Amino acid sequence: MTIRIRGIYATALTALFDDVVQASPAIRDRFDESFPVAPADLTVRTTNDRQGVTLAGEPTAVADARERLADLSRDTLAWSDPLPEDGVFVGEVTETLGDGSVVAIGDGREGYLPDGETDDPVDTGDTVRVQVRRPKPPWSDRRTRLSTRIEVSGELVQLVPGESRTTGAANLEDLLPPEIPDGWRPRWGRDEEDASMDALGAALADATDRAETIDGLPERGAPDPPTALATPLATSHVWFGREGRFELDELRRDVTRTIPGHHRVKAGASGASAAVDFAEALGAFDADATFPFETVTRQFGPQTGETLAIEHGKPAGQCLTLGRGEVTAVESDGSLTLEREMSPGGTYDALDVERRAGDVAVTKFEEGRWWYPTVYRGEDGGRRGTYVNVCTPVELFPDAARYVDLHVDVVKGPDGAVRRVDDDELDASVAAGHVSESLAAKARAVASKLERALSG
Repeated sequence: MTIRIRGIYATALTALFDDVVQASPAIRDRFDESFPVAPADLTVRTTNDRQGVTLAGEPTAVADARERLADLSRDTLAWSDPLPEDGVFVGEVTETLGDGSVVAIGDGREGYLPDGETDDPVDTGDTVRVQVRRPKPPWSDRRTRLSTRIEVSGELVQLVPGESRTTGAANLEDLLPPEIPDGWRPRWGRDEEDASMDALGAALADATDRAETIDGLPERGAPDPPTALATPLATSHVWFGREGRFELDELRRDVTRTIPGHHRVKAGASGASAAVDFAEALGAFDADATFPFETVTRQFGPQTGETLAIEHGKPAGQCLTLGRGEVTAVESDGSLTLEREMSPGGTYDALDVERRAGDVAVTKFEEGRWWYPTVYRGEDGGRRGTYVNVCTPVELFPDAARYVDLHVDVVKGPDGAVRRVDDDELDASVAAGHVSESLAAKARAVASKLERALSG
């Protein structure tokens, strides 16, 4: 399996995987190795929010890499994407927006078709043939990006609609054995000059096969939407939890100087990469120290008085924002207190206590802890109940507290009664393959410990 890797996790993942190709100049320098410029079975790139990576490529390669990454830690989670990169679908336009359209592709799935990715105007109710340009992780609130311009992607060579340019001299494709189907022309990648003719020929052959698959699809207008016409590539998304990021630190540390929490800091803020790289270049850190929570929060946040969101991930991949609150305290030991004013109406989950005007939720997070408590207080300051959420280790990023909820929780009502709830949801999540047995065992152990502590 050959693999191309880009993004903030590239050094660690290059150390993890064999047969890395098309390595960046920084990776070649760091490993002091010349990596081959050859076709990649799989591309791994960091997600836009830096929380994980997207895998796209040959289905077997994606499955193998996903399994290997999931083994990094208990809190590394992975999901297959039903709308894989380069997939061709027939969909229906359900909504037009200011600069694009929403396209339904079945089973509640939808994508976003920018106006700049279609040659003809579209309107609500239109049937369109689209290709997935940019898959989205399940935890993202963005839609999958689509295009009506069907292409064959690739890093060494792409095939795009159109006839080959005639220059009077032989083009590169004329020197390679695969014959490009009519109606397609190659667009060579940046690494083309460094690749051997054999590598370029192999890349062009793969692209040609995929172009022929597209040429064999039904005529436009058939079949009815929604329909998957072709999915030559597979796509998966991997979310790294806090334990996983520190495992990646260890892999990177075997290659080069790495500050404690390297990937944790870079994942938290887009502006952190340059600061981390500078500190590592100077060697201005203690490699044996613990994660410098106080320094990181002082530099990037969150700080007292700022607003922080609670990003509540689910084992099935979704991520919900439970609201935003004011940070009222940040301690050097990695703890943080967040206060939220609650809206009246309904009841507090699992507590069966009415939500009233003037109620305040006081949540105490601690970096790296497998649980966090929220105490609900009334306008008079009286305790109305306590909800303790069991989750993957909390990460306190500048804009949000992030974790993945593990279903089972412990609550303490206003009468002092302690109950453990939602074990059945955890069992169902294990059965569905969303939570591993080891992660579920950890969640149950944490819940049991909390139940004893609250009952004491």
